[in-house]
Amino acid sequence: MNVRIKPPKSKLPEVKTTIFSTIGVLARKYNATDLSQGFPNFEIDPELIRLVNESMHFGYNQYAPMQGHLGLREAISEKIEKLHKTRYHVDDEITITVGATQAIYTSIAAFVHPGDEVIILKPSYDSYEPSILANGGTPVPVQMSKGDYQVDWTELKEKISGKTRMMIINTPHNPSGRVFSKEEMLQLQEILRPTNIILISDEVYEHIVFNNYEHQSASRFEDLAQRSFVCASFGKTFHVTGWKVGYCVAPKDLMAEFRKVHQFAVYSIHHPIQNALATYLKQETNYLNLRKFYQDKRDLFLSALAGSKFKFTPTQGTYFQLLDYTNITSEDDDLLAERLIKEHQLASIPISSFNIDRRQDGVLRFCFAKKKETLLKAAEILCSLK
Repeated sequence: MNVRIKPPKSKLPEVKTTIFSTIGVLARKYNATDLSQGFPNFEIDPELIRLVNESMHFGYNQYAPMQGHLGLREAISEKIEKLHKTRYHVDDEITITVGATQAIYTSIAAFVHPGDEVIILKPSYDSYEPSILANGGTPVPVQMSKGDYQVDWTELKEKISGKTRMMIINTPHNPSGRVFSKEEMLQLQEILRPTNIILISDEVYEHIVFNNYEHQSASRFEDLAQRSFVCASFGKTFHVTGWKVGYCVAPKDLMAEFRKVHQFAVYSIHHPIQNALATYLKQETNYLNLRKFYQDKRDLFLSALAGSKFKFTPTQGTYFQLLDYTNITSEDDDLLAERLIKEHQLASIPISSFNIDRRQDGVLRFCFAKKKETLLKAAEILCSLK
């Protein structure tokens, strides 16, 4: 075709290719051991595969209800009530989504208007800011501290203005692996109590928490729950990131607005997978045992690094571990990450791109949701760095 039009004005003119894509391309080019992106390289439970196949044979092959398969919504409601003592109504307060990222985007699209401000904590998952900008909002970042990634609650409170429509938190936190405490959630609740600010609580690693730490869902706290979209991911929980199935829970009035957007952007999610997950969730050990499963992987990885020059504090949650490389080099994290791939065939994620002004923290993020042999191979490479 010879017809040419003037390129339209971009809604995201400053958004570039994500660091995950950039690292992924390099990792494949150099055949690197990949501990960068957050997906497992081991097989999933054969029982879950069997249940999906069974669902197809039993006829779950047409559209699911817009809000999601009833059995799955019931299972989610029961799970949250058992874990967090809050009951979400299956008809009006739970929606199945195309992963947590779609749940987050839809929550933003439903409520953020041009000129609205949305407070986010940095470093943050890289979908937050583009989603805000695409809907005409203004991201208002609050930088977490270097090293221990604590929130300056005084600064956060000062960032609230008459334009603040929404706030996004993430616990367990990616990339730091930190788990927000009960005291922190109560402090957030008191800050938000006199406002009409909507909270998005990104809880995709809800079941991956270690040692004596406990996941403090926004749904546990009465005032937070009344203003929150809690977004979660079956892909992260059950090692099936390629299935892109998640869920969102919120009070009835908020969820009604969410579904107005959801029904036209997505309408319904893969029906046989939903039916299979409804059955799979009935066995509580399928998600409760994740704590030990991933803690064993974390501990294996860290024990194998005992002879290295890296410094670290064992991650509290998620399946990511930050390693401090400042005893080895003073170079920027993106340069070191590139050099590790090209010279040592090992891929990780530099987190400076998730900080304000690309703050250099002297750490790289490694995913330990991998097979034993992959983790030991990666640790051997890291121990060789001097």
